[in-house]
Amino acid sequence: RSKEAGMPDAGICSPGPHRSGRAGAAAYQWIDLMHEAGITIWQILPLNPLGYGNSPYQPYSSYAGDELYISLELLVEAGLLKELPEPFRTEEKRVDYEAVRAFKQPVLRTAYQSFKEKKQDEDPEYQAFAALDWVKTYTAFRALKKANGGVCWNEWKAEDQNFPEGERELTGEEQEEAGFHTFLQYIFYCQWMKVKTAANEKGIRIMGDVPFYVGLDSADVWGGKDNFLLDTDGRPVFIAGVPPDYFSATGQRWGNPIYDWEHMKESGYQFWMDRIGYSGKLFDIVRIDHFRAFDTFWKIPSSCPTAIEGEWIEAPGYEVLDLLTESFPKMELVAEDLGELRPEVMTLKKHYHLKGMKILVFAIETWRKRACDGIADEKNMIIYTGTHDNDTLMEWYQNLTKAAKRKVRRFLRTEGFGTGSVKERLLGYTFASPAEYAIVPLQDILGLGREGHMNTPGTVGSPNWEWHLPDFGRAEKEMKHLRHLFQRS
Repeated sequence: RSKEAGMPDAGICSPGPHRSGRAGAAAYQWIDLMHEAGITIWQILPLNPLGYGNSPYQPYSSYAGDELYISLELLVEAGLLKELPEPFRTEEKRVDYEAVRAFKQPVLRTAYQSFKEKKQDEDPEYQAFAALDWVKTYTAFRALKKANGGVCWNEWKAEDQNFPEGERELTGEEQEEAGFHTFLQYIFYCQWMKVKTAANEKGIRIMGDVPFYVGLDSADVWGGKDNFLLDTDGRPVFIAGVPPDYFSATGQRWGNPIYDWEHMKESGYQFWMDRIGYSGKLFDIVRIDHFRAFDTFWKIPSSCPTAIEGEWIEAPGYEVLDLLTESFPKMELVAEDLGELRPEVMTLKKHYHLKGMKILVFAIETWRKRACDGIADEKNMIIYTGTHDNDTLMEWYQNLTKAAKRKVRRFLRTEGFGTGSVKERLLGYTFASPAEYAIVPLQDILGLGREGHMNTPGTVGSPNWEWHLPDFGRAEKEMKHLRHLFQRS
């Protein structure tokens, strides 16, 4: 059909006995549920190894996948584990990342030893994967990070900081650790690509999420220092963020290093070609988070404690996007274009015919003559009820005054959505939008309130990013009902 319905932001943080997202049986069950409901797009958060604050937007690598997603069940099926460990903290409603990592690490190391004993590391496909540049850089990064006590790379010993520049070779112990991480990445890649194939066979495309910036403590920065504005000690001179906005009175100080665009231009923006090109292998649609930074980006002196002080700097967006669209003509890119933007951002997006985003909650909050001013007129876009940075739909509604709630219900009645629960009516209105894609977070499908909140911008740490889907029972029931809403729209 002309309109595609999607469900984002669940990652593959699916139910299971081992408390983390898995690319095993639960993922395939989830695909079947989406297919039965008529969903044709599955949008996910970045799958990269979680770094600072367990944020998927501060990963250790733009390429690697987090080993938390590896299915232990599939390792048993492959003969790399003799049996599954006992279920782990199955009653908890949030993910304790450090506890899960401590639980899974020895199990994964056992699988690695079995992998080597079976001499599967001599397989040509594995060796070809291990020879990829990003794999060699990332696995050396993880080995040296462990050797240096887990601190940020700019606090390592000098010879380790400068390892990418050919300062030395890995020791035997470091090579063993790098080999372990090569194994993890190979297993993740193989398991994920099977998940993607299964989704595609059910008519479901996967929309991946690529952060505009990369984390400071990452293989991307450590292995390509010249691409970033760093001082001689490897510390960022300027950092990324946004000025005061809807989410924070002092702005958002993300801490990511700023790109050295002049240096990148000398290499033909190869950093972006490689990064987006690899994402195109993992996903069917690539969403670029904070797309506006291709036009102008907020440059904050690293010495400033907030994001209030800074300046807007123009970026070479047309040069980069020209190369991307020429190099990957079949790739579908999506622009996250939320927030207060200057007109040039929209001109840039339209020049490449990219879909942008509209948020139902924001539109209703700012209405004047009608609730969704701007939503009713444009088709080449994606309408969302909200994203991982918003209150859930019901959390937002429950926080309204009685008068504001009446106003919402009155508007929905005038638009032909006068019956059913408020949640169902808001979802129905979303699907009826002229937007080509309509995407709804799973938390909104489930009708969750505060308990489904994913992330609060401008804050770091628990409970951000810890929401966990306990089981598929309620999801299965609610998703079956989606067909009624799809048919109506």
